[in-house]
Amino acid sequence: MTVSAPASAPESPKTGTDERLLGTSALKRLLGRPELGSVVGALAVFLFFSLVADSFLRASSLSTVLYAASTIGIMAVPVALLMIGGEFDLSAGVMVTSSALVSSMFSYQMTADVWVGVGVSLLVTLAIGAFNGLVLTRTRLPSFIVTLGTFLMLTGMNLGLTKLISGTVSTKSISDMDGFSSAQALFASTFTVGGVQFKITILWWFALVALASWILLRTRTGNWIFAVGGNKEAARAVGVPVERTRIGLYMGVALGAWISGQHLLFSYDVVQSGEGVGNELIYIIAAVIGGCLITGGYGSAIGSAAGAFLFGMTSKGIVFAEWNPDWFKFFLGAMLLLAALLNAWVRKRAEATT
Repeated sequence: MTVSAPASAPESPKTGTDERLLGTSALKRLLGRPELGSVVGALAVFLFFSLVADSFLRASSLSTVLYAASTIGIMAVPVALLMIGGEFDLSAGVMVTSSALVSSMFSYQMTADVWVGVGVSLLVTLAIGAFNGLVLTRTRLPSFIVTLGTFLMLTGMNLGLTKLISGTVSTKSISDMDGFSSAQALFASTFTVGGVQFKITILWWFALVALASWILLRTRTGNWIFAVGGNKEAARAVGVPVERTRIGLYMGVALGAWISGQHLLFSYDVVQSGEGVGNELIYIIAAVIGGCLITGGYGSAIGSAAGAFLFGMTSKGIVFAEWNPDWFKFFLGAMLLLAALLNAWVRKRAEATT
């Protein structure tokens, strides 16, 4: 009996690995990143408006763009995680308004400290997210149907309860109540960097992107999210808690809605009950531009941030370029479409190299 030795023993990376192969592998990994297309698209839009709008590169303009992006990005992050998990939420836009209305009306009607209203709003908003997830998992209805029903219910409740309690379509002012100043400092204040003022929502946005990226890339929960979005039945077969993961994702969207709702309330003091309708599409668009697939199982939090930043640049860049406002929606749609096409092209190139 003879034993043949391997042709060559394993060697250390320094001597046994072709450096050209290492470089190619790194390139493939880069091209395979879901956020690459949105980052390239964001750079293209940035360069475009830098050329056509003289004021676009000013520090104050950057602050404005970042603020616009953050108000979208705070919601785009949890919406992206939900889409990676194979679902989406049509009630996300009006849920933001519901969160603000609960905080305002509870504080005013109960003459309680504003922070009590903020806490009650958190519980109510998380309950709405849990309701979406529970109905979805118990009935196995499509998320489109479930969240469309929630969207319609919240839209009616926002208007009906506000008129019933306040007598008008907007809430009463709570700016003179205890706790308003401290809550405003947390949710709607500004900070100065280099003489330029930035909104605190930018910090909330960055923190959520960092947290979501850590969850997706460094935790078991992140593996569950990708598995559920890729194939629910296969994930269930290997022990992934599918129902719990989906409910948690909807509660994550609710958490983002609560943060956005508190910013809305403490920025303007009063809330119009009809706000938020249609914003859910903006959040979904930002996530899709960021590389999330409608079918689930693919995407990233950083990509959603790039998508939100692209949206913020487009919406404010049109203003800085002083284009005719009658054409605002046309230019906005054209820029977003071009960015999405560029995203798709980069992804095809990535697939061609693998």
